[in-house]
Amino acid sequence: MTPLQRYIAEEIATDHVDGLLSRREAMRRLALLGVGAAAATALIAACGQNRRGADAQTSSSAPAQSAPGTASSPAPGMDTALPTTPISWPGPRGELQGAWAEPTAARGGILVIHENKGLNDWVRSVAGRLAGVGYASLAIDLLSDRGGTATFADPAEATAALGNLAPETMVADLTSGITEVQRRAPGLKTAAVGFCMGGGLIWRLLATGAPELAAAFPFYGPTPENPDFSGSKDVAVLGFYGELDQRVNATKAAAQAALERAGLVHELVTEPGANHAFFNDTGERYDPAAAADAWRRMLDWLTIHVG
Repeated sequence: MTPLQRYIAEEIATDHVDGLLSRREAMRRLALLGVGAAAATALIAACGQNRRGADAQTSSSAPAQSAPGTASSPAPGMDTALPTTPISWPGPRGELQGAWAEPTAARGGILVIHENKGLNDWVRSVAGRLAGVGYASLAIDLLSDRGGTATFADPAEATAALGNLAPETMVADLTSGITEVQRRAPGLKTAAVGFCMGGGLIWRLLATGAPELAAAFPFYGPTPENPDFSGSKDVAVLGFYGELDQRVNATKAAAQAALERAGLVHELVTEPGANHAFFNDTGERYDPAAAADAWRRMLDWLTIHVG
C-alpha cells in the first residue's frame, strides 16, 4: 500500500475498533481499498492492540474524559455561514470542481481541503462559515476527474477512490485551487485549511513549496516522511491535534522538527480530551469545546497573517 492507502486503511480499522463500524462494514471498506481479508484481519488486530495500549496509558496518567456531544452543540460559525455555489475551472489534468463562498468585502481567501470522504455537505459548511467571517473560500473536490464526489452513491467507494490517487496528483490539483482562489479574490492574501487526509495534504503542500500561501491550518493530518518545508518560508502554520488521536499524534514531532528547521512561524495545538476528527460536527467524534477553541484560534491566526 501507498502511505495514503495505509493511512486510510488504518482509519477504517480504528473506526471499527472504536465501535463506529461493524466488522463486516470495515472489511468491506478495506476490500474496496484493495486490502485482502488476511491483511485486513491483521490490521484490525494491530489497531485493537494499539488502542488497548493507549487506553491503558491514558487511564493510568489522566482522569477519564467525558464523551463529546453533538446534537445540542452547534458548530462554531454556523450562525453567520454563507451559502456556497458550485464552480469549475481548468486544472492540470482537466476540469476541477469545487464549492465557492464569497463575502461582500473579503478580507482574504482560503482553500478548504476535505477529509477522505470527498467534497460533502460538511466541507461546504466549513467554506460557508469561513466566508461568513470574511474570507472568500473554495472547497475543492479532489475526485473531480472521476466526475466529482457526488457521482459516488457509496461514500466508501469515494474514500477508496481517493486512496488510489497519487499524493503528487492531489497536490497539483490543490496548487491549481490556490491559484483559482487568488484569481477570484485578487490582491488578497491566501490561506489553506485541511482536515484528516486534507490535513496531511497541507503538510505535503508545504513540503512541495507553497510560497503563495500566507497561512496554513492542518487539522489532525499525518506528517509525510522526512518533510522539508524550506520552500514555504513565508507561511505561518497553525496545526491542530486531538489528545486521544494517538495514530496521527505519532507524527507530530516530525512536523514540529521540520517547521523549526525551516524557520516557519508556527504553533501546534493539542486539544485536551479530543479525538481524531473533533472538528467535524456531523461525526461521532465531534468535540464542541475543542472545535470552538480551534475555530477561535484559527480566526485569530487569519486576522494576524491574512487580513
